[in-house]
Amino acid sequence: MVSDNPWDEYVRRAKAYVASGRLNVEEIDYKVEIAVRLSAARDATLTGVDDWMTLVKRDFSNNNLTPWRQQQRFRLWIDDSRNDALRALRAIWTRDALDVAERIRNFSELLPTSVTGGGVGTRVRVISVLLMGVSSYQYPPFGITVLSRAYDITGYGRPERSADVAAVYEHYLGFLDNFIGEAAKRGLELRHRLDAQSVVWALHQNRDEVSEHQDPLEQVGLHLEVAHEEDASPSVMTLTELADGLTFPVEFLEEVQNLLDDKKQVIFQGPPGTGKTFVARELAEHLAGSKDRVRLVQFHPSYSYEDFVQGFRPTFEGAQAGFELRDGPLVRAARAARLDQDKGIKHFLIIDEINRGNLAVVFGELYFLLEYRNERIQLQYSDEPFSLPDNLYIIGTMNTADRSIALVDLALRRRFYFVEFHPDSEPIMGLLREWLREKGPDGMEWVADVVDKANELLRDDRHAAIGPSYFMKKGLDEDAVKLIWKHSVFPYIEERLFGQDDRLGQFNLNALRGEIAQVEESQTDDDGETASNAQDDNDGE
Repeated sequence: MVSDNPWDEYVRRAKAYVASGRLNVEEIDYKVEIAVRLSAARDATLTGVDDWMTLVKRDFSNNNLTPWRQQQRFRLWIDDSRNDALRALRAIWTRDALDVAERIRNFSELLPTSVTGGGVGTRVRVISVLLMGVSSYQYPPFGITVLSRAYDITGYGRPERSADVAAVYEHYLGFLDNFIGEAAKRGLELRHRLDAQSVVWALHQNRDEVSEHQDPLEQVGLHLEVAHEEDASPSVMTLTELADGLTFPVEFLEEVQNLLDDKKQVIFQGPPGTGKTFVARELAEHLAGSKDRVRLVQFHPSYSYEDFVQGFRPTFEGAQAGFELRDGPLVRAARAARLDQDKGIKHFLIIDEINRGNLAVVFGELYFLLEYRNERIQLQYSDEPFSLPDNLYIIGTMNTADRSIALVDLALRRRFYFVEFHPDSEPIMGLLREWLREKGPDGMEWVADVVDKANELLRDDRHAAIGPSYFMKKGLDEDAVKLIWKHSVFPYIEERLFGQDDRLGQFNLNALRGEIAQVEESQTDDDGETASNAQDDNDGE
């Protein structure tokens, strides 16, 4: 039975996590290390040490508390606006006796919006990491998605929508203080705000792990949310937070959103392994606000109009065989969207591998409706007029490396916007390297070097490029990379280079690694020679 007071169950789960002995190892220790480095960067900034820029850029970026694209923008800001950045950092890191709200507001006034690249929550996240340089125990890091879950489950409430960055962070500190108090009442001692923050992160962040020590709120969160369904606000993720989770620039997702608003239909196109379907589903669920308003179908050569739109299907009732008219996913999606049309709620239909079907056959008269949403026409098997509601959006995915597909005709191209997913351009360019740096085990960034080298060798056929998602997997290690390369990547390269057996040796995994190592060694030797020559010149003087 669920307690009437949500804090009872929340603290009970917190106790179980603390008792497991994993708190320091999993959550506290690395944050303290980050704070120590940021404190040194703070000292250098306040005293004007020559290398303050190097320290700040390194120590702000060398953590997993902010997305790598935000870290990149932050470094560029310091490089491009050295004096402005110095004034801003001294405002938040000052040794004057200012409260946290004053520090944040003084800093935020000097911090360009382009540096954080998002809304209030994203801005607070960046600011909270810098505040760790003052005191991680007093000012722990912030993350709005995790906190939204915690606020809702405990019934603490969220900050006002009009709250500025300082008010949002102060609200967060108030929640941590409240958690410490509620825990103390129930026999759990949390020493400081960093303890409280770390427990909250552990309870909410790793929701996909299932083990003896799985997410301690996986079950309690579910029935607490049911128990308070009527008065709890839904957790709403911003587009910036979605971008952070995907490690995509928010500007890219905003552009796709604008394309959808304009034409209602887009196609993500690119080589395999570039995350087209994954991003389509994540973005559709975000914009629709619910998985229930997103449908997915996959086209293939035998897929027909009757499968997609509407057609007769055999039935057998009693001893009588017959046929009945059945709606396909397109008509069902349109019907569901029409029910929500007046409410402005969006529905999505995702068509995976859209170019593997015979599109002229599958779409039929839908070609007309894709362009003229306000018109009604009669379908092939129905006397009832049919239209596509304005709140039904379509996202297709297209594998540009598939040689078995028919060309997409101009009539369809005119009705869709096309969005590129390719390893040599954003948002895919550099994604694997940053993922390995942030989420992969130590010493595995060589995988990104190997993929980049292989793609360089495949540059004559741009659509043959190797996407990053082959290697963006949990538990990646040397053995896993070898298996992936041998049984997935290399067979794909063999198919792309059919008839060019003399080139295949270049794509041997060990050969690629060896070539990269030789380049690095050569660069090291060149650097050493340059340094030696410079020293000789100085000695001569």
